[in-house]
Amino acid sequence: QVQLVESGGGLVQPGGSLRLSCAASGSIFSRYIMNWYRQAPGKQRELVTTLTPSGRTNYADSVKGRFTISRDNAKNTVYLQMDGLKPEDTAVYTCNARYTDYNYWGQGTQVTVSS
Repeated sequence: QVQLVESGGGLVQPGGSLRLSCAASGSIFSRYIMNWYRQAPGKQRELVTTLTPSGRTNYADSVKGRFTISRDNAKNTVYLQMDGLKPEDTAVYTCNARYTDYNYWGQGTQVTVSS
């Protein structure tokens, strides 16, 4: 069983930055694909970014050039650096770890971009 705990959400003005953290309960990054999803009210959940065990990354077109996923293996933590935030980035952001049939989710953290 893998536990994921997100932190770092909050209220930020347009153009601002936030860094989300996802702390895993063990050393999983050598096997698990790590994802950040988001879901805005009334919308479907969206895959924001992916980080593979080999270090390859992918981003949704809507966040390319503004968001960066990274990890600290020593801290068992994945980060999502969000710069140039827009009101349309407002959503609950959730960390996900996936490996074969294993699929774990965090509890989510709210990000609100508003003036």
